[in-house]
Amino acid sequence: MSVVKKLASDTALYGISSIAGRFLNWLLVAVHTRVFHQPKLLADNNQLYIYVILLNIFYTYGMETAFFRYANKKENRQEYYNLILSYIILTSVAFSTIIYFFATPIINWMGFPGKERLIVWFAIILATDAIAAIVFVKLRAENRAKRFVFIRLTNIFINIGLNAFYLMFCKYIHEGLFLSSWKPFADFFYNPAIGPDYIVWANFIASLITILLLWREFVDFKFSFDFEKFKPVLVYAYPLLIMGIAGAINQTADRVMFREILPEGFYKGFSTDDAFSIYANVYKLSIFMLLVVQAYRYAADPFFFSKAEDKNSPSMIALATKWFTIACILIWVGVSINIDLISLILGKNYRSGIVVVPILLLANLFVGVYQNMSMWFKLSDKTHFGTYFTILGMILTVILNIILIPILGYVGCAITFAFSSFIMMFLCYYYGQKYYPIPYELKSVSIYLIAAGLLIFASWQIKIENPYIAIPLHIVLSLLFLFGIVVLERKSLGLSKKFKF
Repeated sequence: MSVVKKLASDTALYGISSIAGRFLNWLLVAVHTRVFHQPKLLADNNQLYIYVILLNIFYTYGMETAFFRYANKKENRQEYYNLILSYIILTSVAFSTIIYFFATPIINWMGFPGKERLIVWFAIILATDAIAAIVFVKLRAENRAKRFVFIRLTNIFINIGLNAFYLMFCKYIHEGLFLSSWKPFADFFYNPAIGPDYIVWANFIASLITILLLWREFVDFKFSFDFEKFKPVLVYAYPLLIMGIAGAINQTADRVMFREILPEGFYKGFSTDDAFSIYANVYKLSIFMLLVVQAYRYAADPFFFSKAEDKNSPSMIALATKWFTIACILIWVGVSINIDLISLILGKNYRSGIVVVPILLLANLFVGVYQNMSMWFKLSDKTHFGTYFTILGMILTVILNIILIPILGYVGCAITFAFSSFIMMFLCYYYGQKYYPIPYELKSVSIYLIAAGLLIFASWQIKIENPYIAIPLHIVLSLLFLFGIVVLERKSLGLSKKFKF
């Protein structure tokens, strides 16, 4: 358990910026869905952010993982930092310059004419975030978690602060809700005609400030374009790029395709744009699972790469996977059972889509376990397997969305995501046991997963209208499930003396 404790400690530290930070960002959903009462007003922004997820993969093209692989030894770290960051700067500037000059045709092709400013802002955001990503990887490799956390949190607080400033303070003054004498000041900063655009503007400013805060990491940086040295890094990374693109498509295809495939009038009283925006914002309620997955990954990548030559590495991965999965199952239960309370974060016009949240959480659980299991092909330099798995998942996602969205709407999106993620996870496990055997504890984890599913299903079938009864009951059920796992795992947790039956 010492390995798990160390990994849990690192995960918790990185989780301060990932979990706490993203949770605060998630709270912006409450602001956005209340400030913009009509869901369709957020539809364009949601669509653009989906494309940004895909473009982020292009901009970093697998170099974050490649850095850990080639800069694992301290004596090589600065050399590969210079090399990888040099190429990331070169390609990021090139990509963003192309996007900048083609902003008008791009925005017209997307169907949002007159919003070139969003394309320009996103072009700069993508470049700065890609450069910052490599610097953050270096901080992780050097175990400088405190600096990592500080800068990430600063980025998040700036983003949140600017959202609050523009969309609440200035907007409400402009509308005369308070401080009417400050209206000239508010009107200087806030233009109601571009209200939703301030969400992107806040992101833009936060990204620029993040690069400035990382200035110390550029002091010793020297441009290096040694392609002979970079070539093996690129060969290692390109399957990760393909895997990342396919994985991003797998996770975003539903929202990319939704507006085009959903029949108009499918949801009574809502347009297709309304339905898309409802789904995109409800999707954010599954962020609880993503927070743990991301925080764990921040800690796990450098940890397991540093233990690559340890003969006990497979056992360490197995143990870490078990407890990671248990943590995800607890989140699945906690959020799904208490969705009546958690959904209050959304504006009333957005809550009709909460039925998909348990399915989306399960899908992200499968994604998290898959990423955990994927350590076998990263450590054994068989990254092409990841490419195969994610491409298959992408194909399944596209086909099933085409079939299910017209029939089931956003429930079809969620089912598709869960199914394709499960297939990827299963294939990763199956082939991993052939090429890099890891002694996973499948039996206990499977039992917890099935029990969690049955509990969630039962709680959703039994409707309790009185919130003063329903909310406390659901909280108690969640705690009882947690207690049951603690009891069953008491030996692993070192609590066997406290629990005797």
